[in-house]
Parts: sequence; C-alpha cells; structure tokens
Amino acid sequence: MPCSRAELEQRERSNLAPFAQFSAETRGRQHKEEPPEWRTQYQRDRDRVIHSRAFRRLEYKTQVFLNGSGDHLRTRLTHTMEVAAISRNIARALRLNEDLVETIALAHDLGHSPFGHKGEEVLHRMMRGHGGFEHNRQSLRVVELLEQKYPGFAGLNVSWEVREGLAKHETAYDKPGKKLGFTAKNSGLEAQVANLADEVTYYSHDLDDGLESGLLSEKQLLKNVGIWNQASREVKRLHGKLADECRIYFTIRCLIDGQVKDVVETTEQRIADAGVATADDVRRQPKALVHYSEKRHKQNLELREFLYTNLYYNPVVHEPNLRAVRMLEELFKYFLAHPAEIGEQAKKRVRKDGLHRSVCDYLAGFTDRYAVQEYHRLFSVRI
Repeated sequence: MPCSRAELEQRERSNLAPFAQFSAETRGRQHKEEPPEWRTQYQRDRDRVIHSRAFRRLEYKTQVFLNGSGDHLRTRLTHTMEVAAISRNIARALRLNEDLVETIALAHDLGHSPFGHKGEEVLHRMMRGHGGFEHNRQSLRVVELLEQKYPGFAGLNVSWEVREGLAKHETAYDKPGKKLGFTAKNSGLEAQVANLADEVTYYSHDLDDGLESGLLSEKQLLKNVGIWNQASREVKRLHGKLADECRIYFTIRCLIDGQVKDVVETTEQRIADAGVATADDVRRQPKALVHYSEKRHKQNLELREFLYTNLYYNPVVHEPNLRAVRMLEELFKYFLAHPAEIGEQAKKRVRKDGLHRSVCDYLAGFTDRYAVQEYHRLFSVRI
C-alpha cells in the first residue's frame, strides 16, 4: 500500500524533536485547499517552489561572478541547492523537520534581483520613497502574489511556516524589515537553520569560486584565514600530498564539515539551556538558538573581511558588476517612462501597487542575461 500523508505525519511525530515543526500542525495557507494525499504539507510546499518559474530563473542570476563568467562558477541556483543540502544535514542532526527547512532554503532567494547584491542595491535606491526593495521581502512577494500558476489564487499558497522563514531570513548580508503577521521575536528552528546554512554555504563556496577564478590563492588563505589554515592542515594530516583540485576540494569539504559540526553542537547546547519544549517556545526566545560558537563566529568574521577585501571588491568582480547595475538603473528609468512595455502581469498590478513597484517586480524577475539582452535591444549598445 502507498504511504499516506497520515503515515508520513505519524513518522514526524515519532522521529522529530518536540520543538520541531510538525506538518500536521501547520498554521495553514492563505487560501484553503484540500490537503495532499501522499505528501505532507511541507513536501507540497517544496514541490511548488521547485516547479516555480522564479526557481528556474535562479540558474541565470549572479551569485558572485556575473552569470556566464565561467562554467564551474556558482549561480544563484547552485548556491540555493547547496544551502538546501546543508540545511537538511543540520536539521537531521537536530531532529528538526527536514522538509520544512529544505523548502525555506530552496525559496530563500526566489526574489533576488539580477546581478547579485549590487543589483539589489540599485533596486532599493530606485525604490526610495516607494517602499524600497529587499530580496527576502521580494521572495515572500513571489510566493504570495507574483507566481501565477493556480486557478484559485495568486502565488504559490505555501504554508505559514515557509512564509515566516522567508520573512525572517537573516544573515550577515541579509537584514529584512518587519513583516506584518510575523511578529514573534524569533522564527522556528527550521528557519533559523536555513539562515545559518546560507552563511555556511557562501563562506565556503565563495572561497571555492575565488580559487577557481584565480583571484584567490591557497598561499593567501594560509596566511590570512585561520579556519582555512586549520582545514588545510587536517587534510594534509589525513591524506598527505594531494593533486591541486583534490586538495582544494577536500579542504573546502573539511571547512564545511567543521562549520556544520560547530553549529550542531552549539545549537544543541543552546536548546538545552533554553529549555524549549515547543516551536512556539523557540519563537519567544529573545535570541536565535541556532548559532555558531563564539570562537567560530570570530573566525568567520575574519573570513568575511578577507572575502570582501580580496574577492567581492576585486576589480575583476567589482567593475563588471558596477557596469551591469548601471544597466539595471537605466532599464528602471526606461520602463518608468514607458510603462506600456513592462510585462503583462506587472502591467495588471500598476493600478493597485503603483508604477514603481510594478516596474521593480518586473526587473527583479529578470535574469542577468535577459537584462543584458533587454538593455541591448532598447539602447542598441553592447557591453
């Protein structure tokens, strides 16, 4: 006999910690639907995210290097998949709901602009006085409104817990504002895991891309980044002399393992110290429970500073990004002046949401390459 939703829900009750979030106890969806037959509510949410247009577009959006810069460099999509994998590993170790944490991780960048964080800054500047732009809020807007796939409602109609995770997605780079309806001091542990997994992912894999591109060297890292030094020594102790590609891969693997182990052990202790018994107990905590140790936090600050100095603001990365975002600014101005040329769905929202927000929605959905194509089409300029 097939495994029913009721059986899957019973497995959760048997296997997960009491402070995990159980799919049978979801606070529901904005629009009422019949529950799935062979999936839990969070498994349905995950599938809806994966099948969305916004998710597919992540393949052609910048992570660090402009999309198309290299076949082996990460895109926003590969970054997202790596966040989801690390999120599941941490959630499994802590006996949290893997389906929920994976869904939040897969959806966390759905609203990201083209051209990475620089593109986000441009849209925020152009939206000054009109509500601003922040990609976590935009991800929430995607799942609540912008996807148009279902006959009975706009958006993906995902569960409240997924929406909470998007509204409160916070890392060293992401600082979302308050969102009506999500007023608790903290989010559930699954959302907190997705936050930390995002940081673990970009710290380690931005290093990998920096080495792949030749903008960073192992010599630099050994001299300036303590956790790289530790991981490198561990790999050498365990495996001796390795070929370059294998050595770098295993060093990054060791670094990620160390990050995950630190998060799991630190979080386990913080949960025990807080004495939480339910997901709502977690939400009432004054500070997040999913965290690095103080030592690892300081090491990550050192790594972050190194990446900013040597990678993110390296002219090879920074200058093409600046040229690209100037393009995005010109496109924004053009569509404000020519609103009849924005997409049909965006055009329908002008009356309710205003022209600035509708143009912003339209441009935020662009991939890097489509933005370049549109700029070339409208201004007859190749960059």
